[in-house]
Amino acid sequence: MQWSKRSRGLAIAAGATVIEAVFLRRRSGSLIGLRTIVRCRQGHLFTTTWIPGASVKALRLGPWRIQRCPVGRHWSLVTPVAVDRLSESDRDRARSVRDTVLP
Repeated sequence: MQWSKRSRGLAIAAGATVIEAVFLRRRSGSLIGLRTIVRCRQGHLFTTTWIPGASVKALRLGPWRIQRCPVGRHWSLVTPVAVDRLSESDRDRARSVRDTVLP
């Protein structure tokens, strides 16, 4: 079967989105993260919107993203955190700090 360039591109984009969704599910326990707790490279925890295959306020790098950390006020690589591995105080602190809803 011969695929057109457009079909091939759509298949690659769909595959990448599925991989990102699986990564998000394994890391945080949810598929679509409207309030996903993430950690920046400096260890700060905060809440962000994380939708697989979509990004408005961050640069996507596969399952990671580069975005502004509202805790340290710096740009950093962020990754979802498994909520069940956080202490109650860490969860509360992360949920109290939310990045911007839109850029």
